[in-house]
Amino acid sequence: MSDCYDKQGRPITLQQWVESTDDKRVARDKVGFADVSTVWLGLDHNHFGGPKPIIFETMIGGGRHNLGCWRYSTLKEAQAGHERVVRALRAGEQP
Repeated sequence: MSDCYDKQGRPITLQQWVESTDDKRVARDKVGFADVSTVWLGLDHNHFGGPKPIIFETMIGGGRHNLGCWRYSTLKEAQAGHERVVRALRAGEQP
């Protein structure tokens, strides 16, 4: 099994990942003092042996929820997760 995956979740070699010209950023929004950024990691962060690779991540930098982090297996999940976090922050809720 590969430890590297493209944005569609297909296995790629480490060399392909290193040489990838794909934009790593999926989305970025500023909400007050918080910077919400969602990126394609490419390297599998599923360290607990689950069935799907974890290759996307949303993080909050700054503000009350600084360093909040959520991870996803698919681009669609990452996009939806990003929007959920942004909506929660704009509503003054816990993301």
